[in-house]
Amino acid sequence: MSKSLGPSQVDPLKRQASLVSLVGNLCLTIIKTAAAVLTGSLSLISESIHSAIDLVASIVTFISVRAAALPPDEEHPYGHGKIESLAGFGEAIFLLMVVLYIVVESVERLIHGGQVRHLNVGIWIMAVSAAVSFGGGFYMRRVASKTESMALQSNARHQLIDFATSVGVLLALATAKLTGWQQADAYFALGLAVWIAFNAYVIGRECAEQLIDRRVTDEDLQQIIAILESGDGMLSYHHLRSRHSGNVHYVDVHIVVPNTWTVVQGHNLADSLEKQIQATLTPAQVVIHIDPYDEQKALGRK
Repeated sequence: MSKSLGPSQVDPLKRQASLVSLVGNLCLTIIKTAAAVLTGSLSLISESIHSAIDLVASIVTFISVRAAALPPDEEHPYGHGKIESLAGFGEAIFLLMVVLYIVVESVERLIHGGQVRHLNVGIWIMAVSAAVSFGGGFYMRRVASKTESMALQSNARHQLIDFATSVGVLLALATAKLTGWQQADAYFALGLAVWIAFNAYVIGRECAEQLIDRRVTDEDLQQIIAILESGDGMLSYHHLRSRHSGNVHYVDVHIVVPNTWTVVQGHNLADSLEKQIQATLTPAQVVIHIDPYDEQKALGRK
């Protein structure tokens, strides 16, 4: 028994959100890079590289949400949803590359020193960047929540990280301007590196759990169990398994029915349970196997 509610085309919300992210990150990368060259600020240079990585991540997201929406085929009977998880994992690796660069450059700046120029320009640019990143991240997170897209969720976190790092750079430049403490730039850059590394870990862990087929959340699992236990006439169930592929939930389970039931009775019960689980976890694909009651197995005898 099986029914499918997997994606057959790109969700319009996903398409729009991924495009907004792509355009926004392109603009921010260009602006921050120009400001970094002009000011010579290490924290701004780090932030421009961060935005460049975000741009790459947005491109990956833009492509992955389309690839993940392809329907199942002969070689990929479970669809292509894990492309989104793989994309998110790749974004985490990109973030760790940024962390390594920031740490190396910050230590070198602290040892050899450096001068930040045109602080007013840098401050204004980072203020605008922070506002844009916050708005984009909030929008992406809302769409990711609605569509259950791992790629968009990772990208939303990138945007909100970008907001936090932009605020950090803004504070570093403001401190350098108000106090004349030039090393504040490098110290803030190191602080950003720690923050980015933590978020890279969170993103990588969430995506890895999908890639290794971690079961659905406790809340979803309890909903599935409640539906199964409401089955009219069903004696028990076993071998309940679940996993994610992109935003699609996959569930399979064996149900035990009286051995006096007809095939039609068993079919109708399984069909009803499948539809209830699909409606609760949509989009979902549910497979229910029907087992007639066997007294010997129930007693643990061979």
